[in-house]
Amino acid sequence: MDFKLSEEHLMIQKAARDFAKNHCLPGVIERDENQKFPKEQIEQLADLGFMGMMVKPEYGGAGMDTISYVLAMEEISKIDASTSVCMSVNNSLVCYGLQEYGTETQKRQYLTPLAQGKKDGGLYIGAFLLSEPEAGSDATSQQTTAEDMGDFYLLNGTKNWITNGSSAGVYLVMAQTHPEKGPHGINTLIVEKNWPGVTVGAKENKLGIRGSDTHSILFNDVKVPKANRIGEDGFGFKFAMKTLAGGRIGIASQALGIAGGAYELALAYSKQRKAFGKEIAKHQAIQFKLADMATRIDAARLLCLKAAWEKDRGMNYDLSSSMAKVYASDTAMWVTVEAVQIHGGYGYVKEYHVERLMRDAKITQIYEGTSEVQRIVISRNILK
Repeated sequence: MDFKLSEEHLMIQKAARDFAKNHCLPGVIERDENQKFPKEQIEQLADLGFMGMMVKPEYGGAGMDTISYVLAMEEISKIDASTSVCMSVNNSLVCYGLQEYGTETQKRQYLTPLAQGKKDGGLYIGAFLLSEPEAGSDATSQQTTAEDMGDFYLLNGTKNWITNGSSAGVYLVMAQTHPEKGPHGINTLIVEKNWPGVTVGAKENKLGIRGSDTHSILFNDVKVPKANRIGEDGFGFKFAMKTLAGGRIGIASQALGIAGGAYELALAYSKQRKAFGKEIAKHQAIQFKLADMATRIDAARLLCLKAAWEKDRGMNYDLSSSMAKVYASDTAMWVTVEAVQIHGGYGYVKEYHVERLMRDAKITQIYEGTSEVQRIVISRNILK
């Protein structure tokens, strides 16, 4: 077993770290405060090949492995989780789903520009539309309908909590076509945002990842060509579950990065701040906090890399990705709270960054499968 990263992995890690420090850190507090979408940062990530990292070069991607993706997500998330979640959705959910299950025509038409992050000279990213007002963790309860009209589907319904909601040019939409079949009657449709009947709802005012644009998306008699269905009739729910398994690696890596960013800030601050005549890093109470933070972060990193390693080798990674996500997200929440505590009163103000990281950490326990859902997946795997 070799824990040493390859030269290529180290180069990607450094590129992501440099990008985060040079392009994400400037203005990150203002973007959070003003809920400003990081359009410039996403465009620059596209230029680096980071919006289609695991997509084959023949479809415009960078052809990297999942370990590279984990390393890049971690470094960017240390500084700006709003940027990293946009990157995660485009890579893990949209590009992966199209490359793995789309037709050749769908790949040429949609995957190629999505992997490049650009189309017709402008930003081009995707969004994954599964959640609804009454279908969160229970994703089988889809109320959005796709009525089979022969040559096309007639799409009606509302989707909630959609990352990249207003910035995406294309949506992957899960909708019920055969209600009598339950989850086996769901289809996934490729829908373009500018089609008649598609409406972007108001932007959500969120606790964290405030730069990410989260919206409800409404569909009113949207005509979707049959050619835009992914997979066979009724494959939609299975598509969503298989795609989300990979998405968990992305969010686990995001959580890992948020924790790592908070730890690095707390470590540096502890060496500067003095109390009772010496740096607080010399007090055992702080040393123990830092020791626990470093240990949990390293454990989370190993879980993320294991899941990525299994995915790259074509192994079943359902269990490992759920373990990575639940542990990394719990670690992110715990570490960021402790980082604020180490900073004391300064940790409670925006200029020291840790309060933002604490707010960003919470969502990693919720989206792309709550921590409770991950524990269901884990328990089912270990008890079968």
